[in-house]
Amino acid sequence: MDAVQAARSGHPGAPMGMADIAEVLWRDYLKHNPANPQWADRDRFVLSNGHASMLLYSLLHLTGYEAFSIDQLKNFRQMGYRTAGHPEYEPGGPVETTTGPLGQGITNAVGMAMGEKMLAAEFNRPGHNIVDHKTWVFLGDGCLMEGISHEACSLAGTLKLGKLICLYDDNNISIDGDVIDWFTDDTAKRFEAYGWQVIDNVDGHDPAAIAAAIEKATAETEKPSMICCKTIIGFGSPNKQGTAATHGAPLGDDEVAATRKKLGWESPPFAIPAEVAAAWDGRERGAAEESGWNAAFAAYNAEHPELAAEFARRMAGKRPHGWCKHADKSIAEIDAEGAKMATRQASLRALNAFAPCLPEMAGGSADLTGSNLTKHDASTPISGDDASGNYVWFGVREFGMTAICNGLRLHGGFIPYSGTFLTFSDYSRNALRMAALMKLQNILVYTHDSIGLGEDGPTHQPVEHTASLRLMPNMSVWRPCDTVETAVAWRYAIENETGPTSLVLTRQGVPHQARTADQIANVARGGYVLKDCDGTPDILLLATGSEVELAVNAADVLAADGVKACVVSMPSTDTFDAQDADYRESVLPAAVTARVAIEAGVTAGWWRYVGTHGQVVGLDRFGESAPANELFEHFGFTTDNVVAVAKDVLN
Repeated sequence: MDAVQAARSGHPGAPMGMADIAEVLWRDYLKHNPANPQWADRDRFVLSNGHASMLLYSLLHLTGYEAFSIDQLKNFRQMGYRTAGHPEYEPGGPVETTTGPLGQGITNAVGMAMGEKMLAAEFNRPGHNIVDHKTWVFLGDGCLMEGISHEACSLAGTLKLGKLICLYDDNNISIDGDVIDWFTDDTAKRFEAYGWQVIDNVDGHDPAAIAAAIEKATAETEKPSMICCKTIIGFGSPNKQGTAATHGAPLGDDEVAATRKKLGWESPPFAIPAEVAAAWDGRERGAAEESGWNAAFAAYNAEHPELAAEFARRMAGKRPHGWCKHADKSIAEIDAEGAKMATRQASLRALNAFAPCLPEMAGGSADLTGSNLTKHDASTPISGDDASGNYVWFGVREFGMTAICNGLRLHGGFIPYSGTFLTFSDYSRNALRMAALMKLQNILVYTHDSIGLGEDGPTHQPVEHTASLRLMPNMSVWRPCDTVETAVAWRYAIENETGPTSLVLTRQGVPHQARTADQIANVARGGYVLKDCDGTPDILLLATGSEVELAVNAADVLAADGVKACVVSMPSTDTFDAQDADYRESVLPAAVTARVAIEAGVTAGWWRYVGTHGQVVGLDRFGESAPANELFEHFGFTTDNVVAVAKDVLN
């Protein structure tokens, strides 16, 4: 309440309404060590209703996390402080995930609980449960209204994530007021239908009732639990509690004073009595809990040293010894094969080459496994009864799938990947944004990347999607042209630990392009000269994906006409832009102003490469339903048209 008032902005209602629930959970049940926020077997806590951020910051301060000092709380929502308006994930810090967009926190938590269950199935041995923790979630009405919560919670029930426990702030209030006019779901029946244990009608201001509900939830091993806590938003505010007035605005100085009087709280703002601070301090208990786990892990290591070493490697996020040599060898073998195939098939070829070296890779598809080709030869699907695999049947849940994979990565021990059609990346847009915002590794396999999809028509033919993904900060986008570029793109994604990577792949077959060893090495730089000419080029042809073949063919025709054309393949514009100026100049010499870019999508984004003297062969409209070859002809993606556009630029 004091922090929101000092900031003159924020959300006091939910923190005040959930404070009693938080006190019971954090002081009596949550397994964590404030001295080591990254202890591998800690419980995970997710504040899905992220607007209640001051509750989380208060808990972190009170229990002894040094990063959340009283100075941090006094500067809530101010520049340069960790106490942002909504919780923000920092690697190594105690905030498990960035929340605020409602519904995504609970979905991240499903991924975390899935990660715990999968690691336990892989590493635990009789008498040695080194993976044994819970995932706790606070959430409110808004989270349950969001469609993503249906996607995630349905799957959580199917997978029997018994260590996922949610505490629902059931206060019947959202920003617009009493939810009776827009949210009348029977939440208990809904979650029972998902296969959850529901503990309903718990008094959220009665510590004994809350504790009893938590005891019941922790006793259930196969069903996730939803504890429905009846609470009063803004609890303690004599004139505003129970109303939307407490949701997203400071209470005001007079109401803060009245609340202090009603609650019998006599300390001044930000002053915590010594006896209260001592009772809350969780450092001694946390250190003892981690020490006990360390002793158990030492015993595990004595009996299973190889498993212990692998578990430690995985949780530290280190790639296995020999990875670089394995990747180099695999890419060389793929190049030697020289196969013509769709890049979605090339993606599976790369997965089959890389996955055996990377047991941490866990993936799936949104009911398009046979089309996305995400299930490699070493894939083993998981189920509610057996989580010892590495492949997830996500069902038609694109948004949920992406946010669950964010949670899987946040949990630790996994490199997640998932697949769907590129056009359906729209469904998961905000989860992609959250991955980029957190700089979180998450590999997105997007197939059927253009009008090359063909007869399914414009509803399924992505036109603007690749360009829009390129606009997202921290999102790396790769649109490879053949098997070699696809393998390099996969390697980049596996090694890219500072953000998500989108792999944009064709349905139709594309030819293998001949390259030197230096050219193969330069693929990783995002853009390179694929087909050079003698001397200074007359024109540069830039292309990605399936259109690289068009550029190569057009260059041959132009050469026959005495025109020196240089072909630049640019599978990743963001990676190319990150290269040093000298390298970029060697690929796109400023002296050559005649340029044509070719991509079967919107032209936006390409003008910065071709400049005012160039042209873009693209598609600034939606497609049509017809065979792919007819569509490419109709929309001008032909060798003849590229040659004509090139000559027009030269003239």
